[in-house]
Amino acid sequence: MTNKIAASRVVAIRFEPIGKLYHFDASQVNDLLVGDYVIVATSRGRELGQVISFISDPSPQTKGKLKSIERRARPQELVMRRMRQGRELEVLIACREKATELGLLGIKIVKAEFSYDGSRLTFLYSVEGDEKVDLKELRKQMRRANRQSRVEMRQIGPRDVAKVIGGMGACGMEERCCSKFLMEFSPISIRMAKAQGISLNPQEITGLCGRLRCCLLYEYEQYLAARKHLPKRNKRVVTPSGVGKVVGVLPLKQAVIVLLEDDRKIEFPHDEIQPYEEFKALEEKAKESCNQDENGGCNCGKERG
Repeated sequence: MTNKIAASRVVAIRFEPIGKLYHFDASQVNDLLVGDYVIVATSRGRELGQVISFISDPSPQTKGKLKSIERRARPQELVMRRMRQGRELEVLIACREKATELGLLGIKIVKAEFSYDGSRLTFLYSVEGDEKVDLKELRKQMRRANRQSRVEMRQIGPRDVAKVIGGMGACGMEERCCSKFLMEFSPISIRMAKAQGISLNPQEITGLCGRLRCCLLYEYEQYLAARKHLPKRNKRVVTPSGVGKVVGVLPLKQAVIVLLEDDRKIEFPHDEIQPYEEFKALEEKAKESCNQDENGGCNCGKERG
C-alpha cells in the first residue's frame, strides 16, 4: 500500500491490528497519508486509529453521516500509547488474580486494553454458558488499583476470544484465520457444510472457539454456483451406460457418481447425463405423430403422420 495524498475525503480507519475498518470524513485534515495515526470521536470516546486506505467512491448514503477525523496523533501520544500497552499484561494478570480471590467462577478475563491517553481501561471477558456474573466488586477493585483510568468490563463472545488469544487453528494452520486476516465475522450455518459435502462430524467442522469454522464460508458460493446444473442425490438419470440413481455429487468437477441398475458405481461428467423424467418425456413425444410439415421440415422429434 503506497502513501498517497487522499484524493477523496473519506478514509478507512482501523483501531486494532486485525480489526474491522470504519469510515471517517477526513476533510478537516490536510495532506493525510495512508499509515498516519489519527484521533477520532467514537461511541466509546476518543480513539487512536490508523489510516488504512482512501475510499475513492464512497456510498451516497454515507455522505454527511460520517464522523470527522479530529486531528493527527502527536508523536508523544504514540510513545505514551506504547508505554501503556506495555502495562496491559501486568494489569491483566492482576485482574485475573483478583477475580480468583473473589471466587468468580466461570469467568475468563481475556485482555486488558488502555485507551491511547490512559483515560479508559477496558477488560475483555467471557463467561461459560449463559450464567450471569456480578462483576461490580471486581470493577471496584480494579478502579482502586488504576485511579487515573475509567474502568470498564466488556463481555465478548467465543469467536472474539479465539481472535484475541490467537494460536494454531483447528485445521493445523500455524495461526487462526480470525487472528491472521479476518477483520470481522460472518454468519456461518450448517447448510454451508452440507452444500460442500463436508462431514458433519462436530470435530471436523468446529473451530477451537466451539463454533462452526469460519472457513466454511470461503468456498460456499462457488459450490452453490457449481451445483446449479447438477442433479441432486437420489435423482434418476440416464447415462451412456444405462439408467441409474445419483449417489454422489462432485460440484467442482461438474460430475456425479451414479449407481447403475447392475449395481456398478460410475462417475459421469455433467454433459453425459440426462434427467430420467426429461428423457422419458422426449421419448413419449417422439412416439406421437406430427402432420405439421409433410415435406420433412419439422424437427419437433415426433414421428411424421
